[in-house]
Amino acid sequence: MTYTTNNAGIPVESDEHSLTVGSTGPILLQDHYLIEKMAQFNRERVPERVVHAKGSGAYGTFEVTNDVSEFTKADLFQPGRRTEMLARFSTVAGEQGSPDTWRDPRGFALKFYTEHGNYDMVGNNTPVFFVRDPIKFQDFIRSQKRTFGSALRDHDMQWDFWTLSPESAHMVTWLMGDRGIPRTYRHMNGYSSHTYMWINGGGAKFWVKYHFKTDQGIEFLAQDEADTLAGTDGDAHRRDLYESIARGEHPSWTLKVQIMPFEDAADYRFNPFDLTKVWPHGDYPLIDVGRMTLDKNPEDYFVHIEQAAFEPSNMVPGIGPSPDKMLLGRLFSYPDTHRYRIGPNYAQLPPNHARSPISSYAKDGPMRHEPANVARPYAPNSYGGPAAAAQQSVDPAGWQVVGEMVREAYALHAEDDDFGQAGTQVRQVLDDAQRERLVGNISGHLLDGVSEPVLDRALQYWRNVDKDLGDRVAAKVGDG
Repeated sequence: MTYTTNNAGIPVESDEHSLTVGSTGPILLQDHYLIEKMAQFNRERVPERVVHAKGSGAYGTFEVTNDVSEFTKADLFQPGRRTEMLARFSTVAGEQGSPDTWRDPRGFALKFYTEHGNYDMVGNNTPVFFVRDPIKFQDFIRSQKRTFGSALRDHDMQWDFWTLSPESAHMVTWLMGDRGIPRTYRHMNGYSSHTYMWINGGGAKFWVKYHFKTDQGIEFLAQDEADTLAGTDGDAHRRDLYESIARGEHPSWTLKVQIMPFEDAADYRFNPFDLTKVWPHGDYPLIDVGRMTLDKNPEDYFVHIEQAAFEPSNMVPGIGPSPDKMLLGRLFSYPDTHRYRIGPNYAQLPPNHARSPISSYAKDGPMRHEPANVARPYAPNSYGGPAAAAQQSVDPAGWQVVGEMVREAYALHAEDDDFGQAGTQVRQVLDDAQRERLVGNISGHLLDGVSEPVLDRALQYWRNVDKDLGDRVAAKVGDG
């Protein structure tokens, strides 16, 4: 029989009764197991993520099925390579206990345990985002959260920000459309959204966007279905992912990439690093890379999913950043939030620990349990290194820039407008039924507490996207 121990492995005398003086006397301070249980309980939560707080995840593998080595020397993308990985899916604005089926973007974060360290891709289920400059990100998130006084989420606050930020139009079109509420995590695509740099073995550079296409097919929830599920099973997406893997129905996604020659970016018709834009597939068609399959549930959710720390700054040799302002901001923001939330040694936790050898000069700090694999705690030293592998590195400033330091929006390309791609999506991508649902979703959202003058701006916002769409929304909200 296994007996209960305390955290030091010492057997405990009782799981039910604290130590007292007599049967009714005071509890004794010497009951160290009671003190340990209470103190541990008071500390068993870590701060939840400010965004992407409610999430689910699983382990799996990524297998390369096509040869893309002409574009990148990254280990995990070489022909035939199989790489273990971790995926976390999430909502964005809701807290830990919020329903899985609110209308919200979904996070799509991946960690690949490669031979050259961890490679993280931190994306969403949409190929674009609401803003293109990280200085607006905090304001955007606060507009989607809760008001100061009532602590309620507020559509008026959301539309106030969106209508004053016209670059949001493309993303809001995605959000209010069918893909704003996926049927399950298994039935949605994932995108890097950001543009990255790929470098091949000869040193040639390319720009790349990632598209993880669900092999289960795209499926969505209508608003009424989502509302019902929010009240009957707030963990519907978490439950579906866990139970599907448990019964052997392992979800998979096919990775495809768009490749832009390095030289194309400078005079492309719109800024290819603008996070509010997609690259037309006619210009840069999808190229198959491989397949991601999730086949192992975490043995402990807190250890492996809540403590999972994804960061776009984890880029292995053969992969680098682009001039995307949002990406460059996230290179700092993500590891910074992990240090705050779970401590400076978060990389030593099981889901974040590299599977490749680690020879880091980092040392000490709270909860550190692995010594640095170095002879002396400083560099350079004359006691056996390690030494930097300059030939393996990627220059983060691997593109040329000209001009003075400025604070301005992208405005160097012929089609750098905010409403054009959203309008194209409405007119050329959506069918009649999808446009009808889009009108219904937008108008329903606007009728739920959006006031003047925000409502007038919202109607103009949609007329800027597409005149007919905006007029139909106006008619629905009684402002036609």
